[in-house]
Amino acid sequence: MFQQSSLTVFTGNTHPALAQAVCDYIGMPLGCAKVFEFSNENIFVKIEENVRQHDVYIIQPTSSPVNKGIMELLIMIDAVKRASAGRITAVIPYYGYGRTDKKDQPRVPITARLIADMLEVAGANRILTVDLHAGQIQGFFKVPVDELTALFILTRYFRELNLKDPVVVAADIGGAKKARNFAERLNAPFAIIEKRRVHNNDASEALNVIGEVAGKSAIIVDDEIATGGTILEAVHVLETHGVSEIYACATHGIFSGQAIERLAASSIKQVVVTDSVPLPQKHQMPQIQTLTIAPLIGEAIQRIHTGRSVGAMFEG
Repeated sequence: MFQQSSLTVFTGNTHPALAQAVCDYIGMPLGCAKVFEFSNENIFVKIEENVRQHDVYIIQPTSSPVNKGIMELLIMIDAVKRASAGRITAVIPYYGYGRTDKKDQPRVPITARLIADMLEVAGANRILTVDLHAGQIQGFFKVPVDELTALFILTRYFRELNLKDPVVVAADIGGAKKARNFAERLNAPFAIIEKRRVHNNDASEALNVIGEVAGKSAIIVDDEIATGGTILEAVHVLETHGVSEIYACATHGIFSGQAIERLAASSIKQVVVTDSVPLPQKHQMPQIQTLTIAPLIGEAIQRIHTGRSVGAMFEG
């Protein structure tokens, strides 16, 4: 049985700014660790302070560079385990490979499950994450998983915008539940973009919109924006159905490939994301608004450390 002990937070190289902001919220220094890559691409980790029997949290979204970030996280977990940490929580604001959560065709992997197995074998006792692509990923773990949500942060932002006649739009049928919850908090109607994905690439084809959107301020809601293809298809359909203005929001702003350039050239008024992953250095899109989830993660870490309810953060 884990007994409460000293709280220590570390980070790899994927998103140190978020880790520092989390520590600032908690009111403690970020733990000291060396994490670097040798010339032969082998990753080296050295924990530079005592963690014996500590309650250790390692903050590392597995975003670009995805595979390097995963290996850093696994090696850091192994390092603190071998340094006799009391409990190890992998804090993964963005869970890479989350889209590969099932066998949807013959002879393909379930990589989201593979990553879960790797984290457990490395020594993670607990997982803390934000808005998984698919809720069933929680079931891939034998250890406890706390899934936070940025829903309240995003809806608070749009309430303060005080949009005229808003309608919340699910980017696809799979996101209908998220859009409905979003719409309820804004006291607004919601609609759904009907689409189909094309082959094994990131392309999709929007077909129609289910719901009334004409003359309204549309807010497209998704869990992540990768290439921007899904959002842009939704924009095209909404434009043909006569919306007055279009906003887009997602928890995770991945913005891979030419996403930022494509979104900047569209009619979207604002793209709202969180800082669950760092924005690309080439980011030159003034329409992007970034909301921080550092207090969300910081509060969850404090609650887990002291044995209080995490779910209570989202009640009411």
